[in-house]
Amino acid sequence: MSEPTAMKTENFSSFAEFYPYYLAEHANVTCRVLHYTGTLSALTILTWALVSGHYLWMLAAPVSGYAQAWVGHFFFEHNKPATFRYPLWSFMGDWVMLKDFLTGRLAAKMPKQGS
Repeated sequence: MSEPTAMKTENFSSFAEFYPYYLAEHANVTCRVLHYTGTLSALTILTWALVSGHYLWMLAAPVSGYAQAWVGHFFFEHNKPATFRYPLWSFMGDWVMLKDFLTGRLAAKMPKQGS
């Protein structure tokens, strides 16, 4: 797995401390793209379900989002999703990473390879 030894037992006290770890766990660009498409497809399904009144489809939103993200981790990043240990902060991390990507700020926040 790609978790740095120092990060394996880390207990984060804030999202600001967690986010660099989260980004390090998403170094592979294909994994990140699958997170973006998963997050956006979940949002699309949720919006459609609410607008159309087909509320049962809301159950498909997290399935779609997490399925794509987990494919990224298991087949491209080759690590366990952070959501298994940090579910709330990982959910927040998905949205912040997407925002950072869309605003062009992600590259500056990504940890340097080998550090």
